[in-house]
Parts: sequence; structure tokens; C-alpha cells
Amino acid sequence: MKTIGLLGGMSWESSTLYYRLLNESVAEQLGGLHSARCVLLSVDFAEIERLQATGDWARAGELLAADARSLQSAGAEVVVLCTNTMHAVADAVTAGLDVPFLHIGDSTAEAITEAGLTRIGLLGTRYTMEQPFLIDRLSAAGLEVVVPDRGDRDLVHHVIYEELVRGVVREESRRAYRDVVDRLVARGAQGVVLGCTEIELLLGPDDVDVPTFPTTALHVAAAVRAALGDGGPAAPHTIVG
Repeated sequence: MKTIGLLGGMSWESSTLYYRLLNESVAEQLGGLHSARCVLLSVDFAEIERLQATGDWARAGELLAADARSLQSAGAEVVVLCTNTMHAVADAVTAGLDVPFLHIGDSTAEAITEAGLTRIGLLGTRYTMEQPFLIDRLSAAGLEVVVPDRGDRDLVHHVIYEELVRGVVREESRRAYRDVVDRLVARGAQGVVLGCTEIELLLGPDDVDVPTFPTTALHVAAAVRAALGDGGPAAPHTIVG
């Protein structure tokens, strides 16, 4: 089993989900008392969030690239960036790595394609919904991406930063997200990407009437496949509802 490097803390709420799903998946596939070989470097999210807000993505990329190299030095044989938004600096992160980097957009696009969908809605932070780094990755796989309108983008972003990254899950926000998904479906979305790792704390496959593509769970499945390789059974590629 290869050692998975988790670059997390963005927020630590989603990193907790990564860690749990990673170990559950390895235990399910290998049985017994097996768990995942992993190293976790968790950043101070306040510093990263400040750089996001001020638009200093270059500095954020420098910091995360250094942290990714630290993971590699600690023995990581494959690196996972435990956040959608900070894949905006994925090129900077990967530039200094000699081990594979698993892009969250690739595992997501693969699952959507396997499900036979071509037009997909995207929920995430304002950065993820408005910048091209994830949309272009999905589009390159032949997918048409539909994002919420400005008001709905503001709502989705607000719930992430004011509630979910703080561990607050409110039924009122779940209903509001359902309404956003309904409006995406009315515009032709055949399913929805939960394109922020914290959204899976709020919204699941039973909450909406179209397939959901939880990026955290899909990313974890890709990491487990990479870690086990030929040494274990393949994890499911698709986790939808």
C-alpha cells in the first residue's frame, strides 16, 4: 500500500471527512484491521482564506507548494489536495513534486462521464464557480457546466464560509441549497457537482432529485485506487445518488 499525502485544513472540517472516508474505504476493501497509510499536513485556513479574499493566489500557491514538498519528504507517494478551491493553484503545487498529484477535477469528470451525463450543475465557493480552474477541467472532458446565477452563487458561498467551514449545518441552508439545485435543473442540468468539500456535510443524494457527484468521496476513491494499485481490489469510480 502506498502512502497518501493529504494536504488539508481548508477547512479542517473537510479534512476530517477525507480522513474518515479514506480509512473506511481501505478497511472495506482489504478487510480485517486494515487502515490507510497516510500523512496529513493541515494548514492554518485563516491565512489561506485571507490570500483568497485579497486575490493573492500566487502567494497561496507558494505556501501550498512548500507544504506539498513537505508531504513528499515525509514519505507521501501520492499527494491529494483536500479542497476544490485551492486547485486554482494546482499547477504551482505540482511543479515541485516528484510523486503523482491527483486532481479533484479528474476523478469528478470521470464519474460524471461514466454516469452518462453531459450537462452538469456546479456548486462551490464563489472562486470555484466563477474562476475557470475546475470548469475548464470538466469542460475538457466534454462536459457542459452550468453555474448558479449571481444571487445563488452569493448564497452558496456565504453558507460555506459562514457555516460549513465552522461546522455549522442548518436545515434552512439545506433547503436553500435544494432550491438552488432545482433552478440549475430547470436550466438543463442533469446532475450536480458538490464542488466544495464541505458541501457534503450539508447536501447528499437523498436531498435532491438528480444525481450528485460528491467531489470529496470521488477524490478519496481515486486516492485509494492509487494507493492500493494491483495490491487490492479497485474502488468504485462512481459515488452518486
